[in-house]
Amino acid sequence: MGTIKYQSPIGTIFLSAMDGYVTELYFEGGRTTPPSIKEVPPTTCEEQVLAALVLELDKYFAGELREFTVPLKPAGTPFREKVWEALCAIPYGQAISYKELAARIGNPKAVRAVGGANHNNPISIVIPCHRVVGANGKLLGYGGGLHVKEYLLELERSK
Repeated sequence: MGTIKYQSPIGTIFLSAMDGYVTELYFEGGRTTPPSIKEVPPTTCEEQVLAALVLELDKYFAGELREFTVPLKPAGTPFREKVWEALCAIPYGQAISYKELAARIGNPKAVRAVGGANHNNPISIVIPCHRVVGANGKLLGYGGGLHVKEYLLELERSK
């Protein structure tokens, strides 16, 4: 697995890829960032997908990209993968509640489990877990910090 650092408007982000797929995106110093994450030179195949991701992130932060197209391969349980797939269906600039997300995956009582899957999303921003808020619209936890979640939501609302 190759891992590079990306300098974004919200701080340093680690981007990882393996076998032509993006596998991780973590905020440096974020609460969900694995403590052992570090830069690892990517292979040619990994380099290509990471370069595509950097280009898409640049466009996203410039307000020019609403949907990521890089190939993803997040590692998780079938339940988490189902939640992450549903996250990708939340339109740019919109936010939904954890309860609504649980309903969208056909399991309306799984609000806590949906929250856990959100918390364990290994490809933040691209799999837009920042678009999920509390039932009252309040911002709840985010791996990069609530200030980052607020920034991302505002970025999307303003474009």
